[in-house]
Amino acid sequence: MSAVDKFYEWHRAEMEYLEENGPRKRRGRKPSKKQYFTYITDQAIIAYNNETDWNKRNKVFREFINYPFNKLVENIYHTFRFSYFDVPYEDVKAEVVAFLVQKINKFQEGKGKAFSYFSIVAKNYLIIQNNANYAKMKQRSDLTAVDDNRNVQGEISLSDHQESLRDFTDQWCNWYDENLNKVFTNKRDIVVADTIIELFRMRDNIENFNKKALYILIRERTGLKTQNITKVINVMKRDYAKMFKIYSKSGHIINTNTRLGINR
Repeated sequence: MSAVDKFYEWHRAEMEYLEENGPRKRRGRKPSKKQYFTYITDQAIIAYNNETDWNKRNKVFREFINYPFNKLVENIYHTFRFSYFDVPYEDVKAEVVAFLVQKINKFQEGKGKAFSYFSIVAKNYLIIQNNANYAKMKQRSDLTAVDDNRNVQGEISLSDHQESLRDFTDQWCNWYDENLNKVFTNKRDIVVADTIIELFRMRDNIENFNKKALYILIRERTGLKTQNITKVINVMKRDYAKMFKIYSKSGHIINTNTRLGINR
């Protein structure tokens, strides 16, 4: 019997039990009559993830998961008032629901409630997109503003600095690629560091390249907790600062006297 077939069999038995005995007693707050994301939704998601037949997956999604996902996104969107989207609300909701479906296989049975997990995923996605849209709107606004007091010399200097920083970051990524296994010995740390390097290489293609967005992207790619990621980031941040001092003086990122990485 497939995972979805087992779920439907369990669901029939559960409905019969509820009809005869009323709601099951569960820990936590008393369930609301309007509750849309229940333990039944959790079981449907688990069945969906364990099912190999696409027709059965689509059926359980349509009947038990689609509505809770839509309602969850609707509530988060209106609760936190994300105001920098320039497309209709229904389009935003559809986009976030699609993202939840994309991440549905990341939910693991026994690691907490599905509602909490997907609430965080939806909220983080909306934050990133909202911030990116705000940055675009601000940029457009800045471009339309006329500044009669432009400091051309300062702008050229800033442009040179940005180009220099770009060259340094490329060199830093190349150095870490070659020395990753010397700086880090723990496999988990190596995975995090490798992901950070990859994201730095993609920095021009990531619209919202800031600390919060990076942590979300790294967590999504590695599946690790923030404290595991922070330890590696702190090491790489110290190395970045040391190397930049050397680069500023010599145009190269490292010399033989510089000690870097965890094993200092």
